[in-house]
Order: sequence, then C-alpha cells, then structure tokens
Amino acid sequence: MMNLKRLGHVAICVNDIDSSAVFYQNLGMNLVWKDADWAYLKAGEDGLALLSPGYDQAGPHFGFVFSDRSEMESAYQALKAQGVPVSDLHEHRDGTASFYGRDPDGNGFEYLYEPST
Repeated sequence: MMNLKRLGHVAICVNDIDSSAVFYQNLGMNLVWKDADWAYLKAGEDGLALLSPGYDQAGPHFGFVFSDRSEMESAYQALKAQGVPVSDLHEHRDGTASFYGRDPDGNGFEYLYEPST
C-alpha cells in the first residue's frame, strides 16, 4: 500500500506565464516560484503549476505528495513492476524529487517527494 500524504498540485498549460501568474495571484494564490517557462503558486498547502507551451519536462498532470522519500521510491519500483509507464526519477532544484507516469487513460500524474517543513 502506497502512503500518499495528499494530492498536492495540479499542473496546467498556459499561453503566457506572466499574465497567468498575475491572474491566479488576483484570485488569492501566492506566487512561490516563477521561471521563464513555468511558475508555481500555492493556496495553503495546495499548488498550481503553470506550464508554458515550450515546457518540455512534463505536460498537464496532477501531483501526489509523499513526505518520506523512501516511500516515494518504493512506489516508483512497485509501479514499474506493475507495468505502469513511468519516467526516470529526477531531482528538482528546490530539494524535491519526483517521477511522472500515465494512468490507463493517458492522464499524467506525478509522484513527488516533498520534505516536511
């Protein structure tokens, strides 16, 4: 049994990172990170990733959060063993780590290790 902490974020594609970030800030979200090709906003513990059309790391997806890295890595191995299509594990510049996968209908998901703060 995989021990998910929570559904942590949703990632959507937008045409203009700057104007979309402002739009969601005006809805009450806080800007956490903004780069040329993606931005990340939060409302409490819930996040929204804005991906530019040229962002090639991942497409639209939803992210499940793990607070224990070994649990995320065990889930990775279990999904691979079940034949679920998953990417390689990769490290993020903010200290998190994750991998991406696809459900049977082709929807993208991410399993994300997020250290407790």
